[in-house]
Amino acid sequence: MMIKRTLAFLFVASIIITSCVKHNKCAYTASSITAPDTEVQALNDSLHNHGIFSATQDPSGFYYKIINAGSGTFISNLCSTVSVSYKGTYFNGTTLDSTAANQLATFQLGQVIVGWQKGLPLISKGGEIALYIPHSLAYGPNAITDNSGNILVPGNSYLEFDVNLVDIQ
Repeated sequence: MMIKRTLAFLFVASIIITSCVKHNKCAYTASSITAPDTEVQALNDSLHNHGIFSATQDPSGFYYKIINAGSGTFISNLCSTVSVSYKGTYFNGTTLDSTAANQLATFQLGQVIVGWQKGLPLISKGGEIALYIPHSLAYGPNAITDNSGNILVPGNSYLEFDVNLVDIQ
């Protein structure tokens, strides 16, 4: 009788414990996209034309400069939720997008362009990075438009982002 009660208790306990365990399955997979050599060379030339000689080339084809490596936790995968402040510009200096003063953008890393997916894990919480991204790792050859058809990002745009990684969940 004691064995049956013990087995019943263990069975119920295992069901309770199993039902409380989170099943974190990430729906995002790492991209294997790499920028073509012509894009990488054009990006490199543009960086040099703008006086940027110290950027490091990632094997996928974007360039980056770590301003501050950070000292907190690292991004573990594409399902990590990150909070950032950022400014995105075209190479002519025109602002593409940015967070408002004292505001953050929060999202899962897998929801953004490949250049960010591969670049942000190079720093940890509290870090800052400059990303120089060719169009194949950004928005590609097609223009990004709003609901009215206005072009927000022209196709084949090379982009620069200055990103502060404020938090990782």
